[in-house]
Amino acid sequence: MVQNYQSPVRVYKHPFELVMVAYEKRFPTCPQIPVFLGSEILRESRSADGAVHVVERSCKLRVEAPRLLRKIAGVEHVVFVQRNVLNWKERTLFIEAHNETFASRVVVKENCSYRVHPENEDWTCFEQSASLDIRSFFGFESALEKIAMRQYTASVKRGKEVIEHYLNELISQGTSHIPRWMPALAQEEDAPSQAEQREPDSLEVCGPSSAQDLAPESVSTDGDKLDADYIERCLGHLTPMQESCLVQLRRWLQETHKGKIPKDEHILRFLRARDFHLDRAREMLCQSLSWRKQHQVDLLLETWQPPALLEEFYAGGWHYQDIDGRPLYILRLGHMDTKGLMKAVGEEVLLQHILSVNEEGQKRCEGNTKQFGRPISSWTCLVDLEGLSLRHLWRPGVKALLRMIEVVEGNYPETLGRLLIVRAPRVFPVLWTLISPFINENTRQKFLIYSGSNYQGPGGLVDYLDKDVIPDFLGGECLCNVPEGGLVPKSLYLTEEDQEDEDQLRQWRETYHSASVLRGAPHEVTVEILERESVITWDFDILRGDVVFSLYHAKQASTPSPREPGARAGGQLTDRGWALGADFSCVEAPLICREGESIQGSHVTRWPGVYLLQWRMHSPPAHVACSLPGVEDVLTALHSPGPRCKLLYYYEVLASEDFRGSMSSLESCASRFSQLSAATSSSSAPSHSSSLVSR
Repeated sequence: MVQNYQSPVRVYKHPFELVMVAYEKRFPTCPQIPVFLGSEILRESRSADGAVHVVERSCKLRVEAPRLLRKIAGVEHVVFVQRNVLNWKERTLFIEAHNETFASRVVVKENCSYRVHPENEDWTCFEQSASLDIRSFFGFESALEKIAMRQYTASVKRGKEVIEHYLNELISQGTSHIPRWMPALAQEEDAPSQAEQREPDSLEVCGPSSAQDLAPESVSTDGDKLDADYIERCLGHLTPMQESCLVQLRRWLQETHKGKIPKDEHILRFLRARDFHLDRAREMLCQSLSWRKQHQVDLLLETWQPPALLEEFYAGGWHYQDIDGRPLYILRLGHMDTKGLMKAVGEEVLLQHILSVNEEGQKRCEGNTKQFGRPISSWTCLVDLEGLSLRHLWRPGVKALLRMIEVVEGNYPETLGRLLIVRAPRVFPVLWTLISPFINENTRQKFLIYSGSNYQGPGGLVDYLDKDVIPDFLGGECLCNVPEGGLVPKSLYLTEEDQEDEDQLRQWRETYHSASVLRGAPHEVTVEILERESVITWDFDILRGDVVFSLYHAKQASTPSPREPGARAGGQLTDRGWALGADFSCVEAPLICREGESIQGSHVTRWPGVYLLQWRMHSPPAHVACSLPGVEDVLTALHSPGPRCKLLYYYEVLASEDFRGSMSSLESCASRFSQLSAATSSSSAPSHSSSLVSR
């Protein structure tokens, strides 16, 4: 595989002639570059008028590699041949270099250029490109590639420092100006015609390539080139290889992309998201550009106007900036009725709103970069989870959240600088288990999570927000205008006729199972749990009648069987001979669920075995108890006319391994969540279980 390097444009704020004198001081030896052992001139020639000077050198470089590799290769230094074409008249220097040592096994090529700055003739621009092709090297191809690229990037940085060192040395010695080249006085009158006739012939002694041949397109000075000073000032500090990836990806877009070229900070985000792996970043960026074009995202901020209902009940908004100057977005998720919003405006409208927030975030980053005079490419999000409860585990809402995470991760990578989660309740680990696998590891590292009031005081919000911007509802003094959210009235829900998204309706129908409950004939689901600390979650809507929901655990542990652990659903599924307190126990207190209510809940299991989710018709208070009906009761109910209850339900089991893994990831966050996660997953604590009526 060929490795390529392309530098941005580096600017020396000195005239070309002075830079050339500093450059020549590097030869024949350069103490400032320890690996450069020395050089000797192989060939040298000048044009008749002295304007063009061609020098070919042999340069020795010390091999900085493990002793074993040097012993196998049998060399302590490598030889490069460098050919310089200096044109004083045009004020350009073009450099070509290639390796002679191991040329049949390894091919290294380098092209550099020094030119006059296009907008300031007293400044000098430098560009550098190189390629490395390791064909074979005694089975150490991968190791050699890493060593070579590491040494090359170090030499790139050192090369600029050396030129600046010699420039400062010249100036300190009183040499701050070198006269420009001028033709001889005797040739002044006919210089143009002589140049046209003589220059091609006179340059033949330089070899088969002319100075123009040595000016490849990759080192031309154009107005659209990236300037190294601009990168440092507007994009932040990058290593030479990171700069190279940015330059190469940007150039590729300019040459191939039809349409608007993304801004440099946007391209850089995709490179960071793929650890500066050029091909993977290019693929990710191309997919995002196609998505933006398909959904006309570039016009979103001009065309998007959120519905009035969303402006009232969506509890999120921008609020000044954090201590590092990043724009600050506040989301009061615990106060937000995600189910009500989805039923009132639909998933697509919510997604459009989330996209508009991300577009606005990028715009605010640009504004803050100009305001504070330093690169700001990401924002901070403060999420308040006070009020988060089991109703937020509504499955269509969780699935919509996962879809939004996927869209944002794929199209707005590296835009989140920090995520501050405060007042996380006990139910949060369950939600975290559901969503954390879909969040990029780099993104998870930016989470800071606080339970209870741990966000107050040192180590809390004051470490990331100025005191005068901490919102009033978190104990600060700053009035926050973010909407408080609240329950969306059912009267504002869209009817099925109003729903435009048929796929969303179909998905909702496919997610839930329907069941009927008769008096004496409950509906039951049995779930086999093989490991403790698995999590059983449920979500159901009562469409007609009132029911009692209970969760039971069989006293006897289930014996391992060839089949995978799973569940069965139907009418009476339990063993006829089971007795309450002897063979099974009630682990979730019976909950009376009224018609029209929506219930969400979860249970962290303490023991393996069979767990039973049961819905039975609500009876008068005297008959409500944790008991299972007999078979005779069921048969009588099925053959007797009477009232019937209907419900839609969904259940899911989060594996113990996944739940414990989510606890570990929470504890590894830079947070104060460890006490909560420990309490949630502790085997010595009572089972964590509860249900919540959300409507």
